[in-house]
Amino acid sequence: MDLAPAHYKIRIKGHLGPTVLSAFPAMEARRRGAQTVLTGLLDQPALYGVLAEIEALGLDLLEVRQLTGESARDHRHDY
Repeated sequence: MDLAPAHYKIRIKGHLGPTVLSAFPAMEARRRGAQTVLTGLLDQPALYGVLAEIEALGLDLLEVRQLTGESARDHRHDY
């Protein structure tokens, strides 16, 4: 099991406000159309924590993607 941190992109349906976004302090949030995209460097336990928080808040998870190689370096340009 690889516990090394990796860059992740998580897409959530809708625009998240500041109060909800405060539940994800390790993530950078951007709006993309009718979605919120969270990106950040997470190890596996932190990733599971973010996913659990998404579920606990009742948010509509659309995608979780591990960014690798060049996409991880350029993840800010993926909007």
